Amino acid sequence: MTKIYVVGVGMTPFGRHADKSVKDLTRAAVADALADAGATMSDVQSAFFANTSQGALEGQFMVGGQIALRAMGFESIPITNVENACASGSTAFHLACAYLKAGMAEVTLAVGVDKLFHPDKSKVATVFDGAWDVHDVPNIVHTLMELGTGVEAPPDRLEPAGPRSVFMDVYAALAKSHMRRYGTTERQLAAVSAKNHRHSVFNARSQYQMDMSIDDVLAARMISWPFTLPMCSPISDGAAAAILCTESALARFGSNRAIEVLSSVLCSGSDRSADEPEQHLCRTAALRAYEQAGLGPRDIGVAEVHDASAFAELVQTENLGFCEIGQGGWLAERGMTSLGGRIPVNPSGGLESKGHPIGATGLGQIFELVGQLRGEAGRRQAAGARIALAENGGGFHGIEEAAATITILAR
Repeated sequence: MTKIYVVGVGMTPFGRHADKSVKDLTRAAVADALADAGATMSDVQSAFFANTSQGALEGQFMVGGQIALRAMGFESIPITNVENACASGSTAFHLACAYLKAGMAEVTLAVGVDKLFHPDKSKVATVFDGAWDVHDVPNIVHTLMELGTGVEAPPDRLEPAGPRSVFMDVYAALAKSHMRRYGTTERQLAAVSAKNHRHSVFNARSQYQMDMSIDDVLAARMISWPFTLPMCSPISDGAAAAILCTESALARFGSNRAIEVLSSVLCSGSDRSADEPEQHLCRTAALRAYEQAGLGPRDIGVAEVHDASAFAELVQTENLGFCEIGQGGWLAERGMTSLGGRIPVNPSGGLESKGHPIGATGLGQIFELVGQLRGEAGRRQAAGARIALAENGGGFHGIEEAAATITILAR
């Protein structure tokens, strides 16, 4: 079995970059990854470029990777453009691993980038509104909203809802279903968000760096009950990149800081019913990833998960086996997913604080976990972490994400 290593990572700060183009952000992240690896562009034999918004926002379709990477000097190598909703960056990473395992190259690049701040907010909305079956939206919305019936906001929580993506209403409906089935509380959801905002204070690349208590989170502007604004990920600009190599090429870069890829799994959803949470695509992908790595949930020392909402993190801790299904709120409320807890989750601050430049998000998780496993995360370091897991989901199909990846890394 061919062993794959991450030898370099780079990431821009996530946030608003009005003065930078997609090319600029790509150049910054890739240059940092090359420097981190001690590599040059001539070492890279192929590249996978993740982006979701350039077509809708700039009219740049089909060859975004060739254009962004050529601008910084990459020529002649095979470049593959990757679009897989919010899982685009991790899918690029997955494809880079597969390319190396297939013997097509010894060194490859995965890079993700998006610029979502745009003067025309209606254009930005089209990026998100296209991440499900656009031919059946009324039926999809009805089915998903039905999942939340039977759980209503308390009278004192009925504030005017603010502007939002329809996906926040979807996550809210899923959260209500979880509340009805398992007794999950609004305060437990706020505990997830408060923990991530607390972690973000120690991350200079995070879009927001604000320490918030559970009460602060609950007192914030209502978006879609039970979610207040701090429980929801923002839009962001940013880029992240990774240099990967096979064991045969590792000597070129040195093994002292190399991180091994134990497993990389990409999974699509199924037509499961809401009464089959154990069939969730992220749980399916996690089980495959654990099997590939020869590990289990208790072996994981730190994790980054796709918290597009606070509920998304809560349910992923269940899918990943960090607790029983239905106990994600209990796990968060007791501080077990905080730094210093049993299984630190989203020490970066997660999407809720770090930000969510869609194409870069999955590779941003890889950037964080490589730093954690190297022991280079500073005040957000998960003590003693030797094995790390990233979960990155994207889009929607049926009652769950359309795509999801699980990556397990080890030092």
